[in-house]
Amino acid sequence: MLKIEHIGIAVEDIEKSNALFEDLFGQPHYKIEEVESEHVKTAFFKVGDNKIELLEATDKKSPIAKFIKKKGEGIHHIAFEVDNIEEEVKRLSKKGFKILNEIPKQGADNKRVVFLHPKSTNGVLIELCQEIVDCD
Repeated sequence: MLKIEHIGIAVEDIEKSNALFEDLFGQPHYKIEEVESEHVKTAFFKVGDNKIELLEATDKKSPIAKFIKKKGEGIHHIAFEVDNIEEEVKRLSKKGFKILNEIPKQGADNKRVVFLHPKSTNGVLIELCQEIVDCD
């Protein structure tokens, strides 16, 4: 793993949360994006070398809606950047980590993503991220 790519925070209202985090960080978000496959709207903030991702559910059945219903707003996941997501999935599977989606899927902020089940990571949802590189 190369670094913490971002920390994801589940929020009920992304517009209100954007205003709150803009005040907190002293700067606006740099991107808002909807990830239809995950039923979320995201906003990204850059804080030094780090990123914070706010996640709002766009469907009552989405993982974020379920998370907020169960636990309330707050830290949802920690994402780590990797060089080769397929190799990292193989490595972690061999070590006994439970992989939620073995095949990487399109995530927000131009990333391919895989999630590790919190039951295998001391209760923390871990996201692996690999930058999508255009070959144009």
